[in-house]
Amino acid sequence: MVITRTPLRISFFGGGTDYPVWYRERGGAVISTTIDKCCYITCRWMPPFFDYRSRVSYSRVENVTDNGSIEHPSVRGCLKYLGIHEGVEVHHVADLPARSGLGTSSAFTVGLLHGMYALKGQIRDKRTLAREAIHVEQDLLRENVGAQDQVSAAYGGFNRIDFRTDGEIDVARLAVDPRRLKELEGHLALFFTGFARTASEIAQDQIRLTPQRGRELTDMLAMVDEAEKILGGPNRSLDEFGRLLHESWQLKRSLTTRISNPQLDDIYEAGIRAGALGGKLLGAGGGGFMLFYVPPDRRAALREALQHLLCIPFRFSTKGSEIVVYEPEEAYDPALSEERSQVYGWGAAPESLQGVQGAL
Repeated sequence: MVITRTPLRISFFGGGTDYPVWYRERGGAVISTTIDKCCYITCRWMPPFFDYRSRVSYSRVENVTDNGSIEHPSVRGCLKYLGIHEGVEVHHVADLPARSGLGTSSAFTVGLLHGMYALKGQIRDKRTLAREAIHVEQDLLRENVGAQDQVSAAYGGFNRIDFRTDGEIDVARLAVDPRRLKELEGHLALFFTGFARTASEIAQDQIRLTPQRGRELTDMLAMVDEAEKILGGPNRSLDEFGRLLHESWQLKRSLTTRISNPQLDDIYEAGIRAGALGGKLLGAGGGGFMLFYVPPDRRAALREALQHLLCIPFRFSTKGSEIVVYEPEEAYDPALSEERSQVYGWGAAPESLQGVQGAL
């Protein structure tokens, strides 16, 4: 049995420039941090005593006789990518709900890849985990997702992530005094709006309109540099960070009509009237979590104004995806597949895994 813990993330600036349709032409960058809210994935080889081959448990339970018939896209895609035809049991729980703007889908993919590799007795570094998760989501599953969430989940920490036109991705931990990051943390408040959405569907509109949003995305990209200067400048007020969030949100909500709606606009305006200097809806838009930057002396007023919403306490985290339990039954060896298949009565052995490591 293997259990992985993979952090969720908050993205501050540059979102939208991490889509390949943009950064392959002009380059992109984001500033984001992981937080102390995670998803946990348990995986193990499935015992041969049931009338199904694999079992997948998340918001629902799937019992299947063939891994290709698994409906959960990430589980199906990861198992296909890794060439795993044997029976597995995958169980997922998380601290916060899916489809809420915190990168939950990509954290799931990174955590599952991490766990399945460990189950096979293999280790993958952070860069490889991120790249393979991007490959599964963008190329195999054809989902409308960017490339920042997978990187944040794999690496962890408060980072600047640059996306180059040649496809390479650079990750740099921001050189910010820990006391200043702690101060920033104390100025942030996270509220659940209660409006779930599917990021891939909303992002489809944004990707389609990207060629027409060059000015907005260029301005949003420039804010990454400005935010880094604010955080690293000893004479810069953190309130500038909050006001920059406000500017960024005004640009982001103009990218497509599906990012915000009247209810979300009302929540944001109520937060600003209560004393927040800025904020944003996290993720692709349409619902989920809204982040506010608020001076500590206005925090109580903000909570009062948004008392109908759930406020989620959080802390920044430096940890990326990690193995928290490692109790393998048996190291995975393709040479043993024939024997395992005969014992379990599963028929033909899985395909060879040769070449998987070089797929990217």
